[in-house]
Amino acid sequence: MRDHIEGYRFEDIQMGMSAAFAKTVTEADVLLFAGVSGDTNPLHINSEFAKKTRFGARIAHGMLSASLISTVLGTKLPGPGAVYQSQTLKFVAPVYLGDTVEARVTVAEINREKRRIVMKTECKVGDRQVVVGEALIWVPPVEEEARLRGH
Repeated sequence: MRDHIEGYRFEDIQMGMSAAFAKTVTEADVLLFAGVSGDTNPLHINSEFAKKTRFGARIAHGMLSASLISTVLGTKLPGPGAVYQSQTLKFVAPVYLGDTVEARVTVAEINREKRRIVMKTECKVGDRQVVVGEALIWVPPVEEEARLRGH
């Protein structure tokens, strides 16, 4: 059974389940991400530099878009308490300031014995894929879930 705030219990997760989160990338997002990450590549923060590149304008950090996958995993599916163990990423198209990125995760494999889930992960701008990959997630046992959720 799903609780919107609490995410899913491991036992309730089924193959093919999916969840998403969308965000419009702003100037502030890119500048703050540059500050937090230390990635001050002028492709992200300097319009004059970026105009001369193959992109023709500033683009958001690829990891900014990819970080939205973590948002989905930690808040929606599986949700709070889930441990992000690994992630593969392929950056397939740029994200421009003003684009709305939708991160989506889909359950691709469930290992009930080890409490692990393999998720297909992707970020899209409209119908265009910008990031694709796969994540491995561990979900805590019921006793730990109950403690985390205050039950």
